[in-house]
Amino acid sequence: MSRKQKVLAGLAIVAAAFAFGVVMFGAFVRLSNAGLSCPDWPTCYGQVTWPGHAHEIARADAQFPDRPYESGKAWREQVHRFLAGSLGVMVLAIALISAWSSRWRRYAVMLAAILAVGGVTCYMHGRFEPSALFSVGAIGLPLLAGLSLPAAAAQRLAMVVLGVVIFQAMLGMWTVTLLLRPVVVMGHLLGGITTFALLSYVALRMAGVGAQRGPELQTQRVWVGLGIVLVAAQIALGGWTSSNYAALACGTDFPTCLGQWMPPTDFGQGFTLTRGIGVNYEGGVLDMAARSAIQLVHRIGALVVFCYLGWLSHGLARRGLRAHGRAIAVVLLLQIALGISNVHFGLPLPVATAHNGGAALLLFCLIASLAALQRPLSWPQAGLARVQP
Repeated sequence: MSRKQKVLAGLAIVAAAFAFGVVMFGAFVRLSNAGLSCPDWPTCYGQVTWPGHAHEIARADAQFPDRPYESGKAWREQVHRFLAGSLGVMVLAIALISAWSSRWRRYAVMLAAILAVGGVTCYMHGRFEPSALFSVGAIGLPLLAGLSLPAAAAQRLAMVVLGVVIFQAMLGMWTVTLLLRPVVVMGHLLGGITTFALLSYVALRMAGVGAQRGPELQTQRVWVGLGIVLVAAQIALGGWTSSNYAALACGTDFPTCLGQWMPPTDFGQGFTLTRGIGVNYEGGVLDMAARSAIQLVHRIGALVVFCYLGWLSHGLARRGLRAHGRAIAVVLLLQIALGISNVHFGLPLPVATAHNGGAALLLFCLIASLAALQRPLSWPQAGLARVQP
């Protein structure tokens, strides 16, 4: 492994660990109802940080009379933005180093960063159409640069992560401007989890994880991939449950719901993705029947994931990936215990936040298993791809 590869692997490991922290802190912000504690973006009541002095608080309240300043919450939202921005800088560094051997890819990454800054600047000045155009360009450029690389090249992964991170920033903006619209909040959660998962995969692959395994384990890659899809779908359901304030729709009953196996439900309203513009979704807008429907589907999804990953972990352990199989089983049991505890104890903030972290760790275990079943990555140099046969 060359010096450049070692640097990239180290940066990717740090970025993946940092991304996990950002996901956890984002869950803490959302679950403590601080998602709209800064009514503007990317500033907070017009400040880079947040109001702290009496005259700043008075000015903030006068500027946003419909959103009185809450000192105990505003710092959480703005610190989360700072952490997300720091992660974006790390990802940009990884992409830039990865693209440096090719002039046009290097310029594509630089231009993407400039367009992203331009998009934010236009948005802050109320120029929304140029902001959207700049943002689309900022997302598309690194993706195009990545697609021009061989599928087995390490640099392709770094380009994709940069595009995802820029799109995730847009979701963070829409979370505020669209007043916690559930589909956007769910998308923002998925974007954070996706960023963490991709960075984890990049870190594992750049660190050399992978082996020249025989064709008998090729089928295992398919089963692990299906596990990743199921866990991602369950995370989306969890995000939908949280963003619609349906976590306690069944009260503190488990496995029953409101003392019944099938309480009154409204699946149509519960899973309507789009609603009116300008609606403030803080606290939720659905009735109890719709929220109960969401909670029940989330529980059914958890049962499906539990059965499938239990089978998968056993299969991996029998086929030479004992540590990976055991890790999946342990995290799976922990995640189920956290989910039940959320209901039984009335959604305590530490448990609910840990439940989000457990979902990310479960996905990481599957990503690590997938990486272990792959061939080692190739490293194109000076724009010349050396691809494995």
